[in-house]
Amino acid sequence: MKNQILAIAGVTMLALASCTSTAPESGRAAAFESTVEGKATALYTLKNASGAYVEITNYGGRVVSINVPDRDGKLTDVVLGYDNIDDYVNDKPGNFGALIGRYGNRIENGQYVIDGDTSKLEVNNGPHTLHGGTVGYHHSVWDAKQLSDSTLELTLEDKAIGGFLGNVNVKVLYTFTADNALRIDYEATTDKATHVNLTNHSYFHLSGDHSKDVLDQEVMIAADSITPIDSTFMTHGTMMAVEGTAFDFRKAKPVGQDINKDEEQLKNGAGYDHNFVLNTRGDLSKVCATVFSAKTGILMEVFTTEPGLQFYVGNFLDGTAKGKGGVAYPYRGTVVMETQHYPNSPNQPEYPSTLLRPGETYHSTCIYKFSTK
Repeated sequence: MKNQILAIAGVTMLALASCTSTAPESGRAAAFESTVEGKATALYTLKNASGAYVEITNYGGRVVSINVPDRDGKLTDVVLGYDNIDDYVNDKPGNFGALIGRYGNRIENGQYVIDGDTSKLEVNNGPHTLHGGTVGYHHSVWDAKQLSDSTLELTLEDKAIGGFLGNVNVKVLYTFTADNALRIDYEATTDKATHVNLTNHSYFHLSGDHSKDVLDQEVMIAADSITPIDSTFMTHGTMMAVEGTAFDFRKAKPVGQDINKDEEQLKNGAGYDHNFVLNTRGDLSKVCATVFSAKTGILMEVFTTEPGLQFYVGNFLDGTAKGKGGVAYPYRGTVVMETQHYPNSPNQPEYPSTLLRPGETYHSTCIYKFSTK
């Protein structure tokens, strides 16, 4: 959502960094109308009776904006992103708001074996495959159908994108509910055994000022352990208890409270960029994580059927990405909460399986619910 420009004298550049929102602008959709690799792109708006709304483009299935009320009732955009389709297309490393697949997170050395068949994937993150490769679902144009004011259906035919074996048909439903929750329902089938791990990569920032870092925002994650990583961000089938470490978010604390502690896992991840093993065990009725901004009073609760959650705080943002309203997104300027199976599960039998075979249907649900306190 473009920043609201106050028509008074003396408006400062700081005001332009504000992400306080009004209703969707007429004509805004034109900035997302294009053709990418022969397929049309567009912007879709999901809204509820209260006036809150979500914008999504079918390019990468990306959440462009989530506009919910702060404690004073002012609509506030709580995700990072861009104002037009060209910026999303040209930001090749960027995953702002994107649907991620065929496999979210990392696969060691870009390969795995099923029934004697080896999938050799595109390596795009050191020696490993990350988020399905450089194209993946985040740079694919999805077929879109708006089913109602509050629901968007996206479908994709994944014909071995990124070197994965088998063809996978994917359907994702985005639903924005009356109580300001964005629900994401994933479904997939395959014609050959493969591994599937789908997620959303929205960059959350609840303060209303996306030019600032998120170190004062409070996070809770219902997890007793993480899957530790080596210096290449890879997991190897083990678990590490969070108790007594910087990774203990079982009680809410500011993101920045422990982020600079002298701990091996923080060094390996350049901060927080780790999969948390959720205590909620796939129970969609239980809150698995929260984010809170005292500045706006906005609280985000996360619910999922998945066993894990990747927690990342923008360690690789550096101010070069100019987002909505021209705002430079700073170092540690976001909270990312990707619900998922664990990284490298195809090569780790100790982890919950991500294997999908013909005749089976993959299902996953994630809910990001917004309120104030």
